[in-house]
Amino acid sequence: MKGLSRASLAEVEERFNAVAGSADLGTLADELFAIADLLDREHGLRRSLSDPARPAGQKAQVVQVLLEGKVSVAALETAVAAVSAKWTRGGDLADALERLGVVAAAAEAEAQSRLDDVEDELFRFGRIAASNLDLSRALTNPASPEAAKRELLVSLLTGKVAPTTLRLVTQVVLHPRGRSLENGLTDFGQLVAAQRQRLVAVVRSAIALSEVQKQRLAAWLRTSYGRDVHLNVEVDPQVIGGFSVRIGDDLIDTTIAGRIEEVRRRLAG
Repeated sequence: MKGLSRASLAEVEERFNAVAGSADLGTLADELFAIADLLDREHGLRRSLSDPARPAGQKAQVVQVLLEGKVSVAALETAVAAVSAKWTRGGDLADALERLGVVAAAAEAEAQSRLDDVEDELFRFGRIAASNLDLSRALTNPASPEAAKRELLVSLLTGKVAPTTLRLVTQVVLHPRGRSLENGLTDFGQLVAAQRQRLVAVVRSAIALSEVQKQRLAAWLRTSYGRDVHLNVEVDPQVIGGFSVRIGDDLIDTTIAGRIEEVRRRLAG
């Protein structure tokens, strides 16, 4: 988000933080996802509630009529704060509510001491889906019923991942909102990591790193970036010597292949 929407998001997050403490966080996450999904489906409603020229009080009243008694007080107050704010574009309103749903789910995982599990599981499921064409098609086919996708996810993940992971994967699959499955899982993974103000590093190596190696790499990255860094390690046999680390737009490439490519670029220049 940019400009006006970024400032509005900060205001809504402040209200969310004030009401989420006493809420059932899993339920709150589901309710915020449902409200975001409603706005995505009902284009006229979204345009009306995100119209900056319409008085905030009128928009808040519409939300109260629609949602009061159907969602928790925390979800209702968060939604009222969201529609009362001003957004650069209409889609930012739904984006903000979905984002806060992810934050609520991550807070629940943190309270259960499973935040690390959720980060790892989102990353691993994304890699599994990317490497399994049949699974990817089953989960992303727009003609496939939502019920069938949900049932598939439940059969694959129940008892094998944290409940928060299943909740977040289900949201990405059933409501992609213009994202690919991989990008949606990556976006959610970054929001989960931000629950502890951590960066996410994707490490590619030809062989699995030992725990000692991962601890040393994490410590070095923490010193370099001034923040804790969560490592998602991907074993890639195509990597020749060394490893690469990507954090956002930054790439640290110590592989032999990377060095060869750098030499080629310099010679070409």
